[in-house]
Amino acid sequence: MEKREHMSINTNDYIDRLLKNMNLIKPEDIPNIELYMDQVTTFMENHLGRLKRTDDDKVLTKTMINNYAKNELLPSPEKKKYSKDHVLLLTFIYYFKSFLTIGDIKTLTLELSGKYFKSDKKPALSDIYSELLKCFPNVMDGFKGDIINAEELAGKCMENTGSSDPYLEKLFFISLLGIDVYMKKQMIEEMIDEMEKERLSKAEALKAAAKKSADKEKKEAAKNEKITKNEKAVR
Repeated sequence: MEKREHMSINTNDYIDRLLKNMNLIKPEDIPNIELYMDQVTTFMENHLGRLKRTDDDKVLTKTMINNYAKNELLPSPEKKKYSKDHVLLLTFIYYFKSFLTIGDIKTLTLELSGKYFKSDKKPALSDIYSELLKCFPNVMDGFKGDIINAEELAGKCMENTGSSDPYLEKLFFISLLGIDVYMKKQMIEEMIDEMEKERLSKAEALKAAAKKSADKEKKEAAKNEKITKNEKAVR
C-alpha cells in the first residue's frame, strides 16, 4: 500500500483565496445618511461582490429587498429610504441565506429587529454586529483547524484504500468537510426550531391573556349594565 505523506490538493491556496475575497462590511463602511433602494443594492454589490460564485449571481436586488420586507425579515423603509440598521440587517440576511431558509432567517432575526433595530438602548445593532466581526479571526483559526483535520483524515482514507486517484482524494476531502457542515447545520436548525416554539408559545400566552382580559371587561360591562337597569327600575 502506497503511503501518502500529504495530499495533492493545495488547501492553502483555497484558504488564501477565501480570505482574500472575504470583504466583510464594517459598520463604519455604511453611510450615516439614509439611502434609496438603488443606493443600497449598489453598496452591497460593491462590498460583497467578490463573494459571488459566478458573475451572473446577484448580491442583492430590489425584488429581494421587497420580499424580505414582505416576509418580515426587514422593517419597511421610511419614505422609501433605508437606514444604517437596514443595511446591517441585510448583511445578516445575506450571510444567513447561504445555509438557512427564509423561514429560519425570519425566526432568527425577528427578535433582533424587534429589540435592536433603531434602538436608543445598548447594545445597538451596530454593537452586536461589531462584536461578531471581532470574533472573525478566532473563527478563521478554527476553520483552518477543521481543514487540516479533514485533510489528514482524507489522507488516511487514501492510504487505507491504496488509491492514488486525485478524484477519490477530493471526494474524501469534500465529504469529510460536508459531514462537518451537515452536523453544524442540523444543530443550527434544531436551535432555530426551539426559538420558533418559544416564540409561538409566548404569542399564544399573550393571546390567551388578552382574551381573558377582554372577557373580564365584558363581564364587568354586563354587570354594570345590569346594576344600571336595576337602579332605573327602582326609581
